Amino acid sequence: MYKRILLFIMTGLAGCLSISAQDTDTGKAGIIIRDSSRITTLDRHTGRSKTPIAYKSFLIPATLIVYGILAGHTDAFQDINEAIKEEVFTERRPAKTKIDNYLQYAPAVLVYGLNIAGIHGKNNFRDRTIIYGISNLIVGATVYATKNITAETRPDGSDNLSFPSGHTATSFAAAEFLRQEYKDVSPWYGVGGYLAAAATGYLRISNNKHWAGDVVAGAGVGIASARLAYLIYPAIKRKLFKNREVSTLLLPGWQNGSWGLALVHHF
Repeated sequence: MYKRILLFIMTGLAGCLSISAQDTDTGKAGIIIRDSSRITTLDRHTGRSKTPIAYKSFLIPATLIVYGILAGHTDAFQDINEAIKEEVFTERRPAKTKIDNYLQYAPAVLVYGLNIAGIHGKNNFRDRTIIYGISNLIVGATVYATKNITAETRPDGSDNLSFPSGHTATSFAAAEFLRQEYKDVSPWYGVGGYLAAAATGYLRISNNKHWAGDVVAGAGVGIASARLAYLIYPAIKRKLFKNREVSTLLLPGWQNGSWGLALVHHF
């Protein structure tokens, strides 16, 4: 039974792909673009967006985060956590692997690999790199603060930094990054990215490093962080660059409890 529950959870995470359907309308104030995630009014003269309203795009990640919180504070969901641990780790005793340390970045690496191969996505090098950096900054700040506030013990008892799963948050942020960049090329890129992210989450449970609720919440944090980065970047871009070309970027990052800086140069 609980094996089916886990399969349902991981399949659901991999299926967190939205299909955008756009239509346009014109009016005296400007052009209104409606899609599944926001309503944006474009100024008729400047073409710039006015008052973007995000709503539906955050419903799924919010639901995942709420589930993760409930999983740590209600008996019924805690029982599911224990049962999934019993099914995945205790009974099978799988060999521990470090693949999840690398798989979490696979969707983001694919974005740059596809561009090198000549398959270009939505944004240029500068914009997509900054967006990805912003999403990771949001992930890092959120995960770091939440881990220290909740102080949830890991299944293996190694420390009190279990909730939410940072690896899973990073991988789902990368998967959403891939989906956003290539959804207009083919939806299958996003599907592949989300499958890699779901596999990362499963491995965190299989390695006995996280409860299922930690993984589900981490997925929500990752998806929300990437979507928020795409939402706020246009304003940041207008303020910082004003159409100036930038080939070298210094970006903040966070992984496994440590902050750092990443230097990216476009040759």
